[in-house]
Amino acid sequence: MNKLMLTLTISLLFAPLAYAAEPVPTPAAMPPYGKDKPIPAPHIVKKTLANGLQVWVVARSGLPRVDFVLAVRGAGYAADDLQHPGFANLMAGLLNEGTAKRDSRAIAEAAQGMGGSVGGAATLDGIVISANAVASQAGAMLDLLAEVARQPSFPSKEVALAKANALQSLKVQEATPRFRAERALGKAIYGAHPYGQTDPTVEAISSATDAMLRAEHAKRFRPDHSLLVITGRIKEADAIKLAQKAFGEWKSDGPAQADTAPAPASARPVRVLLERGGSVQSTIRIGSPGIAAGVDELVPMRLTSTILGGGFSSRVNLNLREEKGYTYGASAGARVYRNGGGIVGGADVRNAVSGAALTEFFSEYRRIGTELVPAPELEMNKRYVAGTYLVTNQLQRAVAGTLASNWLIGLPPEFLGQYVPMIQKVSSEQVRAIGKKYFAPENQSIVVVGDKAAVAEQLKAFGEFTVTDK
Repeated sequence: MNKLMLTLTISLLFAPLAYAAEPVPTPAAMPPYGKDKPIPAPHIVKKTLANGLQVWVVARSGLPRVDFVLAVRGAGYAADDLQHPGFANLMAGLLNEGTAKRDSRAIAEAAQGMGGSVGGAATLDGIVISANAVASQAGAMLDLLAEVARQPSFPSKEVALAKANALQSLKVQEATPRFRAERALGKAIYGAHPYGQTDPTVEAISSATDAMLRAEHAKRFRPDHSLLVITGRIKEADAIKLAQKAFGEWKSDGPAQADTAPAPASARPVRVLLERGGSVQSTIRIGSPGIAAGVDELVPMRLTSTILGGGFSSRVNLNLREEKGYTYGASAGARVYRNGGGIVGGADVRNAVSGAALTEFFSEYRRIGTELVPAPELEMNKRYVAGTYLVTNQLQRAVAGTLASNWLIGLPPEFLGQYVPMIQKVSSEQVRAIGKKYFAPENQSIVVVGDKAAVAEQLKAFGEFTVTDK
């Protein structure tokens, strides 16, 4: 780059600074916002195959592409035994690394040749396998998806590689305060329930075998516990025929596993300080049991969470970041699953303000449960929630993913179109009631990862902390 170009580049980069002091003209009167448009209720063709597999088809015009999502309920983290937390993640990641017919390279090349991809991921309540292809290859891709889901071989070489990668990843995670805080808080909220035992351990990863993976796959993957969502440019009748061809012969192996028990609705608050000597900041997490997805409080809970700590303009973020300058970001809100949930807040703050940050968190928690949210703030957050949801679900793969995710946690397909109108009906009184019931400061556990010498004195005001380096 010559001297003239360098000078011009620097001038352009810093040009806005030269005019920062000049006022930006604004219209004297802004027009009112347009009315929010709910997602049109999608036309879903539903078919249950003879083996119990549910098939939902959402035909859409647009790009010549078809998206598939196979959701398997009861196959996720909550199905892992106490000796193998995180096992579902290992299984999901290995599904496309070899089948009875192809190795990992052949699977990847086949998917790429169809203009798409295929792969799995684990959640607390299930495993989801997603795939996509150009419309002309829809049948071939669905066959490949069925092969990956039904006939994974878990080759020893691939299992060994996945375990080595998982151990390395765990080593990295263990060095981060966020991981340690979340793991401790999960145990505080859920106790011995499977929702609180999702983080892997060295022993869990090391003891997993290809034989164990095949046995668990046979138990967890069942057509009568699965949903296949097909979206895109495809005729509904054709989609059903392709689903029948790919999955019609799939059979369950043995009796179904018992459903996950309900998570605790309450828990005795605990105080834990995880020692991190020399740390210049504290990682704070506060939490308590929450709600399951299927309850009537779900939609008010989601709006309450957004107002309190679900975005940049949320109360805890404006307080701790913008007003106090304690952190780069703070959040709080509900995590909702099929059989329970949690209330979780947190931030990374400077050592010197660790106690002050907790004070501000609890001040906002108390305010959301005692004061009515002003109408302008309520409407702003309704627009934010509705707008984000509408934008997110414009893409057909997002529609397929949302329908599958909702199904996994027990929500009906109609919820996709009902959500925005339901958000718009939530009142300030409902928000206050949710705040009072679920965000009461006295019910929250506190986990802090930090330097004991720097923060212990500040934490005394919040109770007696158990100090550990685990």
